[in-house]
Amino acid sequence: MKNKLLKTFSLSLIFSIIACQAQERITVKGNEFFKGDKPYAYIGTNYWYGSMLASKKIGDRKRLLRELDVMKKNGIDNLRILVGADGGKYDFTVRPALQYEQGKYDEDLLDGLDFLISEMSKRKMYAVLYLTNNWEWSGGMSQYLEWNGKGAIPVPNIPPNTWPQFMSYTEQFHSCEPCMEALNNHVKFIIGRTNAYSKKKYNEDNTIMSWQVGNEPRLFTIENEAKFTKWLNNIVDLIDSLDKNHLVSTGSEGKNSSNDSMEIFERTHKNPNIDYLTMHIWPKNWNWFKADNAEATIPATIENAGKYIDAHIKVADNLKRPIIIEEFGLPRENENLNAGASSIYRDKFYSYIFGRVAESVKNNGPLRAANFWGYGGEGKAIHPDGKWNPGEPLTTDPPQEPQGLNSVFNEDKSTLEIVKKYNLELKKK
Repeated sequence: MKNKLLKTFSLSLIFSIIACQAQERITVKGNEFFKGDKPYAYIGTNYWYGSMLASKKIGDRKRLLRELDVMKKNGIDNLRILVGADGGKYDFTVRPALQYEQGKYDEDLLDGLDFLISEMSKRKMYAVLYLTNNWEWSGGMSQYLEWNGKGAIPVPNIPPNTWPQFMSYTEQFHSCEPCMEALNNHVKFIIGRTNAYSKKKYNEDNTIMSWQVGNEPRLFTIENEAKFTKWLNNIVDLIDSLDKNHLVSTGSEGKNSSNDSMEIFERTHKNPNIDYLTMHIWPKNWNWFKADNAEATIPATIENAGKYIDAHIKVADNLKRPIIIEEFGLPRENENLNAGASSIYRDKFYSYIFGRVAESVKNNGPLRAANFWGYGGEGKAIHPDGKWNPGEPLTTDPPQEPQGLNSVFNEDKSTLEIVKKYNLELKKK
């Protein structure tokens, strides 16, 4: 009898310990995130290539584990990750692709996604997983159009194609029924998956904070708003129907995804199944910041970013939801691609963004987090022009951009110190 009681007590103790160590789910209440029953605010990062790095065949799992540990050391516990690329046959796009043909998947890359999520869980890290992409660098919507008879993708980095030509092409997605259905099937396939390492169903794994429709979905033209909104609502509702345990977000840039209209941004995000809002800020791409005139343009960059943030906070207040600055970046001095080069202006910009998050949290505002773009870890630029070829080290800069341009590498000590400082500050609140 005594041994039986001792055994029962021991098992109870073991289960209690396991329960205490279980990953807590991220939820939304009002304009706040919660981890379990405690408010959750953070400085995270973009790590789109994580599942590729986790691949047995093309990745480097030892590097992945080291990078996860470095991020955790700097307080980073929230990673925004691409589920996987599509197609993969063009230069300037992610290769190899997870979905190499419509409805056909690379098992090695699926295994890599499983491994990444399992290892993040061990470190109590959270994943925002985006399911497609508005841009060609990972296939995304344009690849579905090509697969469904709309002609070859006009990749803007391959002459004679241009960005306007690509955008006109991609706008067709919201009118292409077989394209939208194929993406729905992809969503069902991924959300219905069971992790080969943890044995947890994806829709029951608290390592996942949010399913995100895609990276920067755009309506492109005013005339396309109704079709875009119908599509967005349908796919958001689909995700919500497949997974009641996790948050849903869109991945929008905000105003810049909405034909430069805050009213459109608000209208397209009224669906109550969208749990929180997002915005992206790219000062160099938007001609606020000039690397060859950095000292003169950094004040206007910060001022413009502040106005952009304020406009989006107003919408978040109207919709009574939290909002995240989930993409933002700035090059090192003189657009140096190498780790450890001077990042004085980047550090000023990061400090401003992180400071806005801290200020909002302190004042119970809706801005609760930021994910910088992005963490490049041990990656590096191989070529002077930053070109990337399959098999070369991955950085957080997609293949169409110079490798190292916006990546924060391990040797970028001053930037990581700022990240760590604000994460410590937010965890005290």
